[in-house]
Amino acid sequence: MFTEKDQQMMAQKGITEPVIEAQLKRFETGFPWLKLEAAATVGNGIMRLDAKQQTQCIKLWKEFQSGGAIIEKFQPASGAASRMFKNLFAFINEGKSAPESDFEKQFFENITLFAFFPQLNKTCVNLYKSNVGELIEAGRYADVLKALLLPEGMNYGALPKALLKFHRAAAGTVHTPLEEHLEEGAQYAADSRRCVSIHFTVSPEHRAGFERLIKAKVPLMEKVWGVKYDISLSEQKASTDTIAVNMDNTPYRDPAGNLLFRPAGHGALLENLNERDADVVFIKNVDNVVPLRLRSVSTRYKKIIGGYLVQVQRQIKKYLEMLDKETVKSSDLKAMLRYARQTLCIIDKATDGMDDAALTAWLRDKFNRPIRVCGVVPNEGEPGGGPYLAYNADGSASPQILESAQINPADASAVEMMKSGTHFNPVDLVCYIKDYKGIKFDLRKFVDQETGFISVKSKDGVDIKALELPGLWNGSMSNWNTVFIEVPIDTFNPVKTVNDLLRKAHQ
Repeated sequence: MFTEKDQQMMAQKGITEPVIEAQLKRFETGFPWLKLEAAATVGNGIMRLDAKQQTQCIKLWKEFQSGGAIIEKFQPASGAASRMFKNLFAFINEGKSAPESDFEKQFFENITLFAFFPQLNKTCVNLYKSNVGELIEAGRYADVLKALLLPEGMNYGALPKALLKFHRAAAGTVHTPLEEHLEEGAQYAADSRRCVSIHFTVSPEHRAGFERLIKAKVPLMEKVWGVKYDISLSEQKASTDTIAVNMDNTPYRDPAGNLLFRPAGHGALLENLNERDADVVFIKNVDNVVPLRLRSVSTRYKKIIGGYLVQVQRQIKKYLEMLDKETVKSSDLKAMLRYARQTLCIIDKATDGMDDAALTAWLRDKFNRPIRVCGVVPNEGEPGGGPYLAYNADGSASPQILESAQINPADASAVEMMKSGTHFNPVDLVCYIKDYKGIKFDLRKFVDQETGFISVKSKDGVDIKALELPGLWNGSMSNWNTVFIEVPIDTFNPVKTVNDLLRKAHQ
């Protein structure tokens, strides 16, 4: 099936032939639907902390920060912002002469409110000898968009979101998401040495842009926030790319006869996360940031979920140390089982008939895993995944973040559970990735390989199928211990389209 040229391409990427064969087989078999126990709700999978508990968590987090642990913000930031400008690209490609849709009208009517407007104005003058207002008055709307989106202008259509001007800041300056994440890190992720470690995953073509911006901004931010930054970058590994196929599941080849490999979604970043040498890692979407004046709620709840994570990790560590002793009491095992059921929300009827030896083995297996505490927000109709109690391969059920594509639309009970969901996943995670002895977990061992995706893409006008690995906060963390904590909707301010920057949270 594969030529010598194919094998050379695989070798360059670090992909073996058996891996490719397994991917091709997956295109044929697909992925199974996930079996649901329930949509997670407050009191059944989601915790709502009262004021006293919140205060205790914040206190615990501050104590943890001063204790010498390694804390890091892990920031996926490689994706291009092209989808953010989808509607504006359509305006250019369709040859429109004036705004027609509500989206287009909103953009042009409020164009001066965008933080990138001053740069756009200068770019238009450089390209066309006219400013934005003059171009709009002359009906040259498409030229304004070309200045914003295309390489001859600001190239916003191809840059990653992290490098776009999102917010107006103090003294007439503007901030990119990268800068907002630097500030955030200083507010809740500094360690005992006042060092803030942030790791950005970047695409190769934009690495230099990240490095330039970091070099330009870090010295001032270190002075303002009284911290030292330790910033590192990595790229998605070529070995995680997956082969593309035709609609009949045969390998797709371009006109030159070459195989096509595609990046395998954000689940591929598990490899990058697995290489981080930290105790605690915060993860969030790169576009979910707000200006400093509106950030107090977000930073407060980062400390809250961080403190709760520390609380859970210490309790699990205590239990595992007890399990290591041969003299553990039956009453202690029962207390541990209650904790697994009530705090970790693990459901497993098999535990009802277990003797002490079997229960000890079960508890050790369930406890000795990476831990994540996920902030979840009340659902207000935003698209995306949600918190559920879902069944695992071993027959137990546990808290999982699922996408709607993983739920069988022909299963009436599953659809009803999905409709009854009260909360949404904003990708607000804090993770403990070392075991109770301080040894780093191999995170690849806790992936549910049955939770990937197959999507249909277009390549040179031809429909092809693409394979995405289990998502970073979905199937890649399926076999972690997970706790859902309700956080306010104010902590969730994504920028999915350019007009989202007109929302109050970004002005």
